[in-house]
This record gives sequence, structure tokens and C-alpha cells, in this order.
Amino acid sequence: MTVYIDPPTWPGHGSLWSHLVSDASYTELHTFAERLGVPPRAFERDHYDVPSERYGDAVRLGALEIGSKELVRRLTEAGLRRPKGRPA
Repeated sequence: MTVYIDPPTWPGHGSLWSHLVSDASYTELHTFAERLGVPPRAFERDHYDVPSERYGDAVRLGALEIGSKELVRRLTEAGLRRPKGRPA
């Protein structure tokens, strides 16, 4: 059971963003995000969007740094991937 974060390379709203995911459950992910102080509105289908200024905080709390492709692979293998257009 691990929480992962990819590098903050996704542009939006004048900032760069990371994705925070769990390979175990959404409960684990929501608990971690709450500890990190990420608001519930940052949750999108299967991940949290985390601004670049919170990246270091997520790593210090225990999120493992991995690349974006690896993050999607692990999320998919865990059966937790919810692509756009597919029901939750």
C-alpha cells in the first residue's frame, strides 16, 4: 500500500501540478490527501491534483516519487484507474 506522486509538470491555472494516487484504495488516497492539506475539490476521478509548491510536502509525508507513465501503470494495475468518459 503506497501513495505515489509524479513530477509537477502539468500546467494549469498559472501553476504546475502533480498527480497523487494510491495503489491500494481511494480511502488510503483520501486519508493521505487530508494529512497533506489538499482540499477534497482537488480530487478528480482517481487522483488528486497537487500544486508544485506542495510536492516536497507530499514526499516528506511518504509519497513515492515516480514518473507519470509509471504512475498511470500502477494505478491501472491496482484496478483504480478511472479515465475520462468512463463511469466512476
